[in-house]
Amino acid sequence: MTALPAESPRPTLLWYAVGLTLLLLAGLASLAFGALNLNPVRALSLLLHPGNSSDSLVVWTLRGPRTVAALLAGAALGVSGALLQGVTRNPLADPGILGVEAGAALALLATVVFLPGFSGLGVPLAFAGGLGAAGLTLAFASRTGLTPIRLALAGVAVAALCAALTRGIQLLWEERAQGAVFALAGSVAGRTWLQVGQAAPWIMAGLMAAFVLARRVNVLALGEDVARGLGVNTRRDTLLVSGLGVLLAAAAVSLTGPIGYVGLVVPHLTRGLLGRDHRLTLPLSALLGGALLTFADVAARLIDKPAETPVGILIAALGTPFFIALARRQRA
Repeated sequence: MTALPAESPRPTLLWYAVGLTLLLLAGLASLAFGALNLNPVRALSLLLHPGNSSDSLVVWTLRGPRTVAALLAGAALGVSGALLQGVTRNPLADPGILGVEAGAALALLATVVFLPGFSGLGVPLAFAGGLGAAGLTLAFASRTGLTPIRLALAGVAVAALCAALTRGIQLLWEERAQGAVFALAGSVAGRTWLQVGQAAPWIMAGLMAAFVLARRVNVLALGEDVARGLGVNTRRDTLLVSGLGVLLAAAAVSLTGPIGYVGLVVPHLTRGLLGRDHRLTLPLSALLGGALLTFADVAARLIDKPAETPVGILIAALGTPFFIALARRQRA
């Protein structure tokens, strides 16, 4: 079904061990470092044995949910990017570049302003917004022939449209929009256990479903004609995998706001390490995506402490040169 060569288990397990180690180190660093630096051993001790001290309050109430939010959102964005790149066979596909994140953010803001009673349905509403933006992107890009560059340009245009509508709502309904400004800032600062609890089931279920569907992504990545020749219902599987990618990105946006380029950089890194078999790369994308966003959040706290730099800026500083280089290579 996959038409892919078998990978040696030894380097695969090695990279999984590296990814898991980076994830654990990122989580520990997130608990230990910030405006108040703690010894990592003490931070781990307070995590395992919480008490009534101020340090315990910092670890459990402030940094605990923030760390889990970064780990979950990074994993969701990494896997989402891998799914979208696989199903579109487009190395430039990314939840941010395709407009999914901007559409999800617009839906969340519109809910806060116009339907405040439905604010508890953040993930489903963000999914609807992201799905609509992705549909527009594909519709615009495929009118004259779908290519990686056309898809990226259409996604940038749709993202700009969604961003303009978001800004317009913020200006016209400024008071109502205040409740969503913090949520859409592209940061994990100030996240609570309640917010983590609302998004975590969607992200965990999405990640499990992605791992189960990895074999189908392999077949779709071979091309539509080849997939049909193997007896695959390409329309059904394409919609299923694409929808799952949008769901993971939307759940991440509902938790952290739009943070671009994680879903672009991480899948390319995992394919360089383990090849193109999604059964192997999707779990590693989850590990490295969570580690990347969490390490970036730690760096955002330390660059200008006690003030914080938005983590989205650091991710953009990493992702923008990568995207430009990749786009130039695709055009060539």
